[in-house]
Amino acid sequence: MDRILLTGATFCLLLSFGYTLFALGAGRFRPGVVNRFAILGGFVLLTLDLWNRGHSQGACPINSLFDVLVFTSWSILLIYLVIGPAYHLSLLGAFTSPLVFLILLAAQLGPKGSTWHAQRDPWVAFHAALSLIAYGAFALAAVAGLMYLVQNRQLKNRKAGTLLYNLPPITDLGTANARLLWLGFSLLTVGFIAGHISGMQVSTLKFAASILIWAGYGAILLLRRLHHLPPKRTAEASLWIFCVAMLLLPAIQYLSSPK
Repeated sequence: MDRILLTGATFCLLLSFGYTLFALGAGRFRPGVVNRFAILGGFVLLTLDLWNRGHSQGACPINSLFDVLVFTSWSILLIYLVIGPAYHLSLLGAFTSPLVFLILLAAQLGPKGSTWHAQRDPWVAFHAALSLIAYGAFALAAVAGLMYLVQNRQLKNRKAGTLLYNLPPITDLGTANARLLWLGFSLLTVGFIAGHISGMQVSTLKFAASILIWAGYGAILLLRRLHHLPPKRTAEASLWIFCVAMLLLPAIQYLSSPK
């Protein structure tokens, strides 16, 4: 059942991605019902998949790299469904769906690896789940940053294509990018506090990598707060650091096996 649900969710994201490419190629892209329902369908199927595997494992289903990738995908969709409508960022879904599709595809095609011991300590589970939801917020911050850079480039080159007409105002994208960074940073900080309270043991390398990511996002927000980092540079930084974080995430999770 879990394979069927996961495959269905992947198909929903592929449908959203495919529709976006087709509509943009036809020059008549209007983000809305198709993307929204495809993403909502993917979210519901992923929620059911996580529920089933959590029930069978008797713990939060984040006990392998496969689980982590699926949970991260679910987190990205969760943040989008909460944040996207609030900022009227309907096109954000069109940019988000290919990212989530690729993560789910990597989860299904990649090696399953070993399953770690299920975490039944509520503080450890809370730490892990909240940290992965933070990555969902960071992912959407990167997507909003990419949209900002695309629109900024089109405006600079004075190219008014179909995509430009459907993008939200560039100031709204800058604001959404910054607020998503704040959301992710806050969630990650609380997740670290929960991990400290749990007394969980982690390797020095895992701790250093996690702190590096946390400090990187903190530095972006501090520099923006001090007006030393304009919106364009913030968008670039959020995109680059998320790419680095996604490269480090598998290594961090492999090193997070509890002792």
